[in-house]
Formats: sequence, C-alpha cells, structure tokens
Amino acid sequence: MNRKNKRRPGAPAADLSGLPVAKNEEYIADIVGLGHDGEGVGRVNGFTLFIQGALPGEKVRAKVLKVKKQYGYGKLLEIIEASPDRIDAPCPIYKQCGGCQLQHLSYDAQLRWKRQLVIDNLERIGKLRVAGAGAESGMRAGAEAAGVGAGRGDAEAAGIVVHPTLGMSDPWRYRNKAQVPIGLAVGEEGGLIGGFYAQGSHRIIDMEACLIQHENNDAVVAAVKRIASELGIRPYNEETGKGLLRHVIARYGFNTGEIMVVLVTNGRDIPRRDELVGLIREAIPDVRSICQNVNRQQTNVIFGDETRVLWGSEVIYDTIGDIRFAISARSFYQVNPVQTEVLYRKALDYAGLSGEEIVIDAYCGIGTISLFLAQKAREVYGVEIIPEAIEDAKRNALVNKIRNVRFEVGGAEVVIPEWKRQGIAPDVIVVDPPRKGCDAALLETILAMRPERVVYVSCNPSTLARDLRVLEDGGYRTVEVQPVDMFPHTVHVESVALLVRDGTEG
Repeated sequence: MNRKNKRRPGAPAADLSGLPVAKNEEYIADIVGLGHDGEGVGRVNGFTLFIQGALPGEKVRAKVLKVKKQYGYGKLLEIIEASPDRIDAPCPIYKQCGGCQLQHLSYDAQLRWKRQLVIDNLERIGKLRVAGAGAESGMRAGAEAAGVGAGRGDAEAAGIVVHPTLGMSDPWRYRNKAQVPIGLAVGEEGGLIGGFYAQGSHRIIDMEACLIQHENNDAVVAAVKRIASELGIRPYNEETGKGLLRHVIARYGFNTGEIMVVLVTNGRDIPRRDELVGLIREAIPDVRSICQNVNRQQTNVIFGDETRVLWGSEVIYDTIGDIRFAISARSFYQVNPVQTEVLYRKALDYAGLSGEEIVIDAYCGIGTISLFLAQKAREVYGVEIIPEAIEDAKRNALVNKIRNVRFEVGGAEVVIPEWKRQGIAPDVIVVDPPRKGCDAALLETILAMRPERVVYVSCNPSTLARDLRVLEDGGYRTVEVQPVDMFPHTVHVESVALLVRDGTEG
C-alpha cells in the first residue's frame, strides 16, 4: 500500500456516502480511455472507475473493489459491448502475470495509445501546445481521460509535432534480457519456480515461455531452474531472508548469438558450484559467460555490489548498426535491439551533426548513443555514474577504433559543470536519463551552457514533459517528439525530443 494514502490514527474517515457508487456493488460502466497502467478508465454516473482489462469504447459490467472521493477501482465481470480493437491475448498466463498489460489490445491500437500518452503528458504536465492534438479514437490516457487536472499551455502557436509511434513489424520475442525471480513451488519439496510477479504483488507466476522474451532466454531460465533444483540449491525467501538463489538473469546477443547467465545469490558460497557451472555449460551450448552477483540485502533491488565471473568471459558482445558493444553483467543495454537502432538513429538525426560539433552525452551508460554520435561529430564527451558502465564504454570505443570520445565517471550534474569550467562548449547535448528524469542541476547546467540543440531521449513521458517545460522556460523550443515502441504489449513508451535554442532554426 502507498503509505501516503494511509489514514493517520485518529483521523476522520473520508465521507463517501454521497458518491454514485458503493464498494462491492456492481455497475455498468462506459470506458472512455486507458490509464497509465493499461487499465480501462470507466464512467459510472459521472464517477471515474479504473477497471483492469477493459478497453476504450466498451460497455462493461464491473464490481467496485475500492472507492475514494474522486475515483475508484473495479473488477471486470462482463464485456457487454466489445471494442473493435480487442483481441485474444496469445499468452496463456497473461491474466495472472504482471509482465505485460496490453496483449488484449491490437498492436495498431497500442501504437496509437502510446502516442496519445505522450501528447497528454506534454499538455497536462508540461503545459505545452501540441500541433493537431486530439484524442485518437478514444485513446485519452490517465488523468486526462478521468477529467482530473487537465490543462493546456500556450507555447508556440504552431505547436510541437508528435509523430506516430514507430512500431515493430513483429512485436514478439524482442527482449534480449530476462530478470527472473526464483521461488519455491508450493507442494513440491525442492522444486523451483521462476517468472514475473503477478500484477501489484511479489507472488511469482511460474512460466515456461514468455512471448516477449527471446527463446534463448526462456531456455536459460528453464535450464537453471531444473539444474539448481536437482542440486538442491534453495531459493531465496523474501519474508525470512533465508535461501540462496534470488534471481536468474539471462542476456542474449541478438546479432552474435552469445549468451550470459547471471546468478544473483544471497551469499557468496554456492554449494556444488563447479557441478552447477558444468551442467549449465552442457545445457546451454552458446553460453560465453557465467557470473555470480552477491546481494545479501533484504531489498527489492535485484543486484548487489559484488559481481564475479564463475566461468568464461566477463562480457558478451552484440552489435547495433555498425557498432560492436561489450555487455557486462550489470551494464545498462537497451533490451530491444531492433528498436534501439531505430531510437538511436532518430537521436542522431535530431542532433543534426555535420562533423564539426562538440557533443555531450549525459547518462551515457556503456556508450551506445555516444559511439553513434561520434561517427558524425568532431568530439563526444560521455558521463555516467556507474563505474562498470564507463569501463564498458571505454572498452567499446577501443573495440570500434573510435578515438574522438572521452568518458568520465560521475553524476552528470557534477561532471558537466566541471567540463564547462574547463572551457568545453558543446553544440549539442544529448540526455537519456532514468525514469525519474533529469536532475535539476543538470537542467540548470544545460541552460547555462546554451547548446544550439538538446536531444532528449526519454523512457517516461511524465518526466519528459516536466523537463521540457523547464528547458522551454529557459529559452528553448521543443520542435518535435518521436515516440518509439521499445516495449510492445506493455504500457511503456520511449520518446526522442528535439529542442532548439530560441533564435536558431529547428
């Protein structure tokens, strides 16, 4: 439960008596949009009810599970009028598993909704004007659909161009990385299960195959579950803090065929370790690296601080376009390599490089975007807070014989101001922050350095909109945004935004 929503002891309960719905009662709801978690946004006598599994344009019967003053949550009981965009989800455990949220929505409709999600956030949070904005086929999202806090700004009269979402021709089996929690099967002494958590819980839904994972990742997880069970290796128990095997991570190089297996353990000692390694090598012929990560903390964070190689190489390799990348156990590498190339080529296009520019790549990770940019720039500076990622980035520059890049460890908000003091004046700054968006100090630094262009790569439309507002208030104009579907059948969408300094052409 969200602690912020808990009522203080002794505080009066909210008066819900005048609401048009009541808990545990059933109602007919008209679905007017999709929420940010993929749930249907329903209306019952003007009251908003979020209903998992319902789609825009549908009329459904739902049971009210929870009620608040402005909205509630309901359980879908019956679809009275179905949306033309509704399809049968092909995954047999889709309704139990929390890994995907949109398999019951046609892929074309998913792409439309993700564009609309970006538009809604730009308008509502960023107070930015979007060219030709309007709800696409009832695809209003979240608070916009619910009628909560919507607003429009008065930025450029022409508005920001938000392009149609770039999707995949085959939106299945696209993930090159699986992170699977391991647990104990109920009623089976020693049997291990592994899969995604059920939505909104830490209950593991065991799976044999995941339709968005590459088949090799499924094979790795299945093999490790079987082998660890045979060797009597116990799974970690979140409640007691006992047991050994916490997660199995499988990484696969789409263009090289190389496989890495990472075992996250609650302690350094693995019983029958050599036998375990030998059986994994025998079961997975293309494995090139078997690593162990030690995490003794009682936490939801997957990785601990210590990683060691049990067998093979400390990295595997993959390629995006013409660039070859070394990938270590903990390094960030986009999970959809097909769409990653689409995303990065769009970022390169927005950077508008002629070969003479100095570029800064904030949050550079293992140098993926930096090395793409370096092919067209005079010099690229990359910064990343994770030391192992910078080691990978430097290795990747050497592997690709790219010499016009410089990588440094540290927070972007600390390192980039230091570069400014050293006299480094970028023509373009590229940011690719985590979901929380850019640090406020970094945004201030961007405004102080005044590059002609800013290219913002985002995995979170809400923090993108927030940060674009700051940059616009500081003298930049958002020209266009390109959504890219990196995660088909989920609610997540990646975007690339181009901003130009006022007084320069977009």
